[in-house]
Formats: sequence, structure tokens, C-alpha cells
Amino acid sequence: MVRRLLTGAAVVFAAIMFFAVQIVLAQRAHRENADKGPRATGLIELAPNGKAHLIPIVIMVDGKFYDAAEYKASPVPISLDSGTIYEAFRTGVSQGLFTVRTALTAAHTWRGDGTWQSSAEIQVASEKKKASAAAKARAAKKTEDDQEGPPKLRRAASKQPEADKTNSPAPPAAGTKPTPSADGTKPTSNPPGGGSPTNTSQSGTTASSSTSASAAPPEPPSPEPSTTSDENDPDRPRLRRGAGPPEAKNRLAVPAPTVAKASTPAPAKAVASSGVQSPNIQLIPAVSDAGGPEPRPYTFNMKPDEERELRTKMLALAAAEVNARDKVLSPTTAAKTLPSSSHKTKAAKAPQPTFDDVQFHVFDLSNSNEPVLIMTAKAKMPVSPTTENSRPPDGYLLTLVAREDIYGDLHKALANVTDNQHLDVLPRLDLIDAVDVDGDGGGELLFRRVSDTGSGYVVYRVIGNQLWPLYEGPIG
Repeated sequence: MVRRLLTGAAVVFAAIMFFAVQIVLAQRAHRENADKGPRATGLIELAPNGKAHLIPIVIMVDGKFYDAAEYKASPVPISLDSGTIYEAFRTGVSQGLFTVRTALTAAHTWRGDGTWQSSAEIQVASEKKKASAAAKARAAKKTEDDQEGPPKLRRAASKQPEADKTNSPAPPAAGTKPTPSADGTKPTSNPPGGGSPTNTSQSGTTASSSTSASAAPPEPPSPEPSTTSDENDPDRPRLRRGAGPPEAKNRLAVPAPTVAKASTPAPAKAVASSGVQSPNIQLIPAVSDAGGPEPRPYTFNMKPDEERELRTKMLALAAAEVNARDKVLSPTTAAKTLPSSSHKTKAAKAPQPTFDDVQFHVFDLSNSNEPVLIMTAKAKMPVSPTTENSRPPDGYLLTLVAREDIYGDLHKALANVTDNQHLDVLPRLDLIDAVDVDGDGGGELLFRRVSDTGSGYVVYRVIGNQLWPLYEGPIG
């Protein structure tokens, strides 16, 4: 009996080790095949009138990450080289193309100015191009059919009409004098040698036109696009340039899939350094890479009932995090004991916060059908005379990231609870979107960090039940 148990345990252990080795080898191969760059990630500020600017965030070169606004800034960062193309993504779905024209700097910050073309505009242009090509093909086929058909009789070009001959003046008869005109002027006569005055006039006009044409100054050549970097530097990395590969244009023409509402984040709004939102300005992550993997959506499809269940669990976890932060700022809110009829004590129920402006997102970052839950909200604790002065007047600002296991339990990966009075110690985290920063096909989480002195950007990679900072930009 014992021998059988030992044999069974050995078999189970061997199977576990086998699958563990396969997973490690697969991850190692995945890392080896991952994109090494250069791959730049930025943020497009899109106005309602179609005007767009690019904020450079991070650039990956040889698998290492650098500040895109500072990397090889000679004279401008390579992420803002003229002609560089960025493809904008919202939750992994392409939204359009942004082409950098010039680099702008102000207050030690860089921004790219350029042209924006949405996926709808690209689709319309592609359809027009296809229709024009089809029309040319039909015309060419018709001409070929006409040439290959039976011979056809064609008429010669028509001669000068008889009316022109009758209207031309007849030459005077020989030996007759020209009659004077009614106004007393002498009629014109053919000069000696048989030349006609009409030919003299035409030759004079031709000479005059040729003289004016030679005297006119030549048209100035069209200005070349200004280059903001040394194009002849062989060591300068290159990002995506030109019209882009055909597969990117085909990708732009595909409409976004229909998913649950909670799976697709609402468009982010531009936020100034003070943290005040700029209305009607959308923020869309964008990537520029000459190669890289084929993008895919990071939405997690779920039913409405599943969404409500996950939302309820996240609100409960968020309430616990807000209560923990409130106890730190207001120690007197610790649980009190109340006497019961049986002379036993029991802990009083902790006060529950109320949430406002709740944003709930669910992503599938690794294409493994494992949801990553993110909630941002504003929270306020109930009014209490003993703790009212110690609590922040504007309430708490919450950012919560969690993972769900196979049993449906949530595990906290990140909890950031702060307030407007403590942004210098604990900056606020605003979710931008999920974007593939390292070019491995999986999604990372892009946040904006807002402090009392400015804002910056941070990229987190989800590994298990933890968030690891892949890149932390400066706050300024």
C-alpha cells in the first residue's frame, strides 16, 4: 500500500516537473523572439477638430527602456524625427496613424506636431484607390478588346469647311486700284514679295510670346521637408517611416470588435500638470516600430452578469483599502467595542465609504482568458464628529488592480489610495490604457502619475498577482 502511494506521488511529481519545464522553455523562447527595438511609445493628444500632438514617453532599444524625450536628442529626440509614423491603439485596436512633421520644445518638454489620419479616413481613401484601380483595369481591358476585335473602317480627318473659303477676302484683280474706305484711310495691301499681313502678324505674336517666355523668371523649386536630425548618421536608430506596411493599412480598415462595456476603457482626457482635466481632448497611446508583432485587442469578453459580479467584488476590495487608508490618517476610527446583552463584546462594523466617478475596466493582457481588473474611483467616508478634521475634505482617490484566480477569488496586485493633500508623498495614478510597450505581443498598463508639482508616466507589467514597474518616467 505504501509502495503504491509512493509510486503515485512520484508520477504526479514527475508530471508537474514536466509541465513546469515546458512552461519555462516556452517563456524563454517567447522572450528570445520578442522585439528588441527600437520601439517608441507615446501619447497622442487629439482635439475635436482633428489637430493632434504627440507626447513621447518611452523608447526601447536592444531590450532596454529609456526616456523617449531624452534619448539621442541631437538636436531632437529620435522619437520625434520628421516623417516618423505612430499607430494609435485603444485597448489594442488600431485607431489611426500620426505622422511627425516637426518637433516642438517648451519649458524643457518635447512634443511632436504632425498630421492625424483616423482609421475611417484611411478606409475611405483605400476604397477610393481600389475603385480607381478597378476603373483603370476596365478601361484597359476595353481597349484591348477593341484592338483584338474585327477590323473597323475609320473616316479621315475632315478638311477645312467651305464656309471658311467663301468668307476669306478675294485678292484684287490685276491692273485695278484699291478703292479707299469710307473713313478715308488707305486700304491695306499685300507687301512686295507676296507675303500676307496675316502671316506677319502671327510671326510677330510668336516672337513676342517667345520673348516674354524667355524673360519670365523660372519658378522657384518646391521646398524640401526640413530634417530635424542627421539622416547620414549610421548609428542613429530608425523607427517606422514612410507609408507603412500594407498589413497595417488593412488592419486599420477592420472595425473594432463588439465587447462588453466594462472591457473597453473610456477615452482618457488630457490632464495638465495641476491634474485638472482639459475637456474634449482625447489621449490615445501610440507605438512606432519598423517591425514588431501583429497587434491584438486586449478586451476581456464577458456577460453582463459576470461583469456585475466582478464589479461587486472589486467594490468590496476597494472599500477595505479605503478603510485601511482612513485608519492611517484618522487613528480614532479604529473599531470600537459595544456591550451586548450577554456581557460579551463584539467588534463594531467598520464604516463603509461611498464611491463616485467609478471607472471599471477588465483586460486580457496575455491572451490567456485571465482577467485583469482595474478600478478607479473617488471615495468619501461617512461624516464623523471625531474624525472630520483629520480626513481629507475632497475624499480619497483610489486606483485598484486585481487578478481573479480559478476559484473566483480576487487577489490584489496594486492599491493606490491618496488624496489631494498628500500628492507630494503618494502621487495619484490615472489609467491611460493597455498597450504593448515591449513588443512581445502582450499588454502592459500605462498610467499617468500626478503629484503636486507635475505629472509623469509609468508602465507596469502584470506578473502573477503583482505589478512590476517596467518604466518610470520623471515627474515634471
